[in-house]
Amino acid sequence: MKQKPHNLSQPQTLVHYLRLVLTGFAMGAADIVPGVSGGTMAFILGVYTNLIDAIKSFNVDAIRLLLGLRFNALMDHVSFRFLLALGIGLLSAILSLASFLSATMDDPDGRILLFAFFFGLVLASILTIGVKLRWRMASAAMLIAGTVVAFIIVNVVPAEADHSAPFLFVSGMIAITAMILPGISGSFMLLILGQYDFVLTAVSNRDLPPIIVVGLGAVVGIIAFSRVLSYLLAHYYNLTVALLVGFMTGSLWKIYPWKDCLESDLDRHGDFRCLMELNIAPDTASETFAIALLLLIAGFLLVNFLDHLQSKENPIFRLLLK
Repeated sequence: MKQKPHNLSQPQTLVHYLRLVLTGFAMGAADIVPGVSGGTMAFILGVYTNLIDAIKSFNVDAIRLLLGLRFNALMDHVSFRFLLALGIGLLSAILSLASFLSATMDDPDGRILLFAFFFGLVLASILTIGVKLRWRMASAAMLIAGTVVAFIIVNVVPAEADHSAPFLFVSGMIAITAMILPGISGSFMLLILGQYDFVLTAVSNRDLPPIIVVGLGAVVGIIAFSRVLSYLLAHYYNLTVALLVGFMTGSLWKIYPWKDCLESDLDRHGDFRCLMELNIAPDTASETFAIALLLLIAGFLLVNFLDHLQSKENPIFRLLLK
């Protein structure tokens, strides 16, 4: 189950760089959608451990190298090329897809299709990661705990909040912490905190002040939390990953495509906003259902295919290729 860092944390070829840019793009696209985690994409695409280690490397040693003007050593120490390629892809997705995904989320049929695809991705990631763990009582307990915690989080009613700089800073810290956890969506945490529409609008309009404040909060949050997560992965790998799989399992409730709105209001722009949703059975006779089902299956098979390319041991493709 442990991901191999070679050719990832220190990319050497154009293919390595392209893979990291595309991985970052997938992470950024996922993070824009409330309920989907960029951390899940990092796990699926085999860079999760490398990402946590690279973020953790921003430490006292990195400051010493910077102050000593030892830039080449600094870039190697912090896996600069790895983070740069990943960051380019991530920012490209956010800047290019923010408006499109925002409009898609506002369209009922578009939302169903988008969530169906991501539902297939997350469902497959649970399978591909889960089958590689050593399942015992302790890991099963962590799975259940992660599922319950994620289920509670995704059912919290979004709040109305002020958009002051301190609150935006704290929101950035909380969102980035969720963003690197598979199964817990950073964008959904912004939604809960009442900042999602505000931040997405700022990104779409290139409104820099709030973006910078949220970004600074994210930098502080990710550097601090990555150390905790790195320690847990190094010393309690099986239990930690079981917990992360639980987070992904609990998040399925949120990204289930077919829903009915029980309670709603108007946001600060006067647009409709659903506060409480109920998962319902799909209308199997509709054209949207057929397309959504195909997208769900496509997402499911895509993750299994990517996993098989890396491990050659994916259970679905081993069965299909017999």
